[in-house]
Amino acid sequence: MADRSLRGMRLGTQSLQSEEGVEFSPRKKSVYRAADGTTFEVIFSADAEVPQQWESPKSGLEGVLLTDDGEPVVLDETETKVPRSHWDMLLERRTRAELEELLQERLDYLRSRKGQQKVGA
Repeated sequence: MADRSLRGMRLGTQSLQSEEGVEFSPRKKSVYRAADGTTFEVIFSADAEVPQQWESPKSGLEGVLLTDDGEPVVLDETETKVPRSHWDMLLERRTRAELEELLQERLDYLRSRKGQQKVGA
């Protein structure tokens, strides 16, 4: 019975849809060169911003975008704002001496409070 239901069809190998009337979105091919000298291609949408670096799918090395002439694209070194940590922002508001004084006051307060809880318990 199972032979009759699957006759004439190979499962998973062919689609029942045709490509008639299908219009693919415009694409562009970008070529990258890895540090070991190998080149690889990546297909992007025509309106996508192409990154200047891309990881090679075979070697895992970082590849640099090449121009149409085969020369590496000069990396855009724009000034990026370095993220500030909480410590950096704290040092903008107070000096280190003030911070040490505040820390000592807080430690003294916590130690005195801890000592009171032991006596009362």
